[in-house]
Order: sequence, then structure tokens, then C-alpha cells
Amino acid sequence: MAFTSKDVMALREKTGVGMMDCKKALQESDGDMEKAIDYLREKGLAKQAKKASRVAAEGMAYATVNYDKKVGVVVEVNSETDFAAKSDKFVEFVKEIADVIINENPADVDALLATNVNGQTVADLLRDKVMVIGENLSIRRFVRYEGDCVAYVHGGGRIGVLVKFDAEGAASGSDALIECGKDVAMQIAALNAPFLNEASVPAEVVEHEKEVQLALIKNDPKNANKPEMVLEKMITGKMRKYFEENCLVNQAFVKDGNLSVGQYVEQQAGVAGGAMALSAFVRFEKGEGIEKREDDFASEVASMVK
Repeated sequence: MAFTSKDVMALREKTGVGMMDCKKALQESDGDMEKAIDYLREKGLAKQAKKASRVAAEGMAYATVNYDKKVGVVVEVNSETDFAAKSDKFVEFVKEIADVIINENPADVDALLATNVNGQTVADLLRDKVMVIGENLSIRRFVRYEGDCVAYVHGGGRIGVLVKFDAEGAASGSDALIECGKDVAMQIAALNAPFLNEASVPAEVVEHEKEVQLALIKNDPKNANKPEMVLEKMITGKMRKYFEENCLVNQAFVKDGNLSVGQYVEQQAGVAGGAMALSAFVRFEKGEGIEKREDDFASEVASMVK
């Protein structure tokens, strides 16, 4: 039975499956629409496509380090529900993806999905997991560092943190570095500093903050008659406070408020007997920035009954 491009479009609208798969289904089914739908269902494509339209905002932020290779990675993989995210199959899949990133060093998520693992691409593995777990899944993002890294996972995967050090001599790979890294990573998880140090704060951010602080100072009647030199010193103090709150190395160390995080790292470098400094960090919180669907379960059930 012959079929046209309109038939392919109609099948795509009914199933949500891609055009090429719909065309192949019609070819295999001699143009019979119902048989083509069955073909796609049997291949698992229609079910998968339907799931792909659903929001995946739960899941897991996972961080790990291969100390032999001196490579660390933090990755976020999303699922639709927290229940699925806690399943052994999902957790194993996330860890497998982290290992692929460590070993293969893909440039981005698209390159990761195209990476071959034991005869299958990661995209194929992802499709298989969608079918097995029964939910839409998505590999959202990852960061990979090479060098002395320490990983920390908070709340069973709610937050994943990866910290990188520039370390030399006895400090590199030392127990002191790992202990220091875990302390710093926990601080990052808790306080979520947006910047590493003052040098990493963009110039436009600094200028904007100065403008805000100047406006606040000038709007205070107590400062109405103060000379510009005094106002500038006040802004300098305000900016110092800004950096202490927003730059990791300037923050007060949560375990000892008498030290900054930078000073704590210097202290641990002395313990390790070598040079050690924070060079980068990343913090992923699962689902951040994803607009979650608010489900009204009672209404959903009622609509199904109707």
C-alpha cells in the first residue's frame, strides 16, 4: 500500500515520533497506519516519545573523582519523579555516565550522547533507561576537571560539588588536600558562593554593585554633607563586605569563623607540606532553573474518569 508525506505527518502527530522513524514504520507496514503505530509501539519509540514531552526536573546531581587519573566530574541527570531518581537502576546509570565523561572527555552533552560505549551510543543507553525506568530522563549538564580534584554529594544527589586545586609537591594527591577539599565543598554546597575570588568577579558586576552602594549611601540623610573622599572610603568598605559574602576564598570558613576559606586552604597546605590553592569549583543543584510542572492529582483523576 502506497503512502504519502501527509501520511508520515499524520503518524508523527499521533505518536510524537521523528519523521524518519515514522517513514520507516509506514514502509515496514506497507502504508497501513494502524500497523505502523503498532510497529512503533513494539520498537518502544512511541512510548519513549510520549515520555520525552514530560518535564524532568527531579533526578540527581552527582560528583566523583578518579584519583588514579586525576580527573573529576560533576553531572546532572534528570528524571520526572524523585521516586525514580532513588531507584538503583537510575543511580547506576548516573554513575555510568560519570565514568564515561571521565574516560572519554566529551566536549559537551551532544558529544557525550554520541559517545560509543560497548557498541552503543550514550543516546541509545539513555533510550533504553527511559523504557526500563518508565520516565522521561535527560542528561542535562556536566563539568570535567583534570588535576587535583575533590567531589562532594549532598542530600543523596540534591547537590553535587566539584573542587579543583593547583597543588605542587607533597600536597598533590595528599590526604590533607582531600580533607581540605571536602570541607570547602561542603561550604560551597551550603553557602553557594557565585565567584571563586575577587579577580573572577566580572568588571560589570563590580561596577554595578558600586553604583548600587553609592546610591544607598547618598540616599541616607546622615551622609548628605559628607565629602566625596569619605563616600569613596565607605564604598570601599561596602565592596570589601560584598567580596567576603560572594567570593569563596574571602568567605568566613564555616568550621572556624576566625579564618577565611583562603586562609584555611593555606593552613592545610602547610599540613600537607607543599603548595596548594583553590583554582576552580562548580556546584550543581538538581532541577535548578527548570520550570517544574505543578500537578493537580485530584483533577487529573477526575478528568480520566470523565
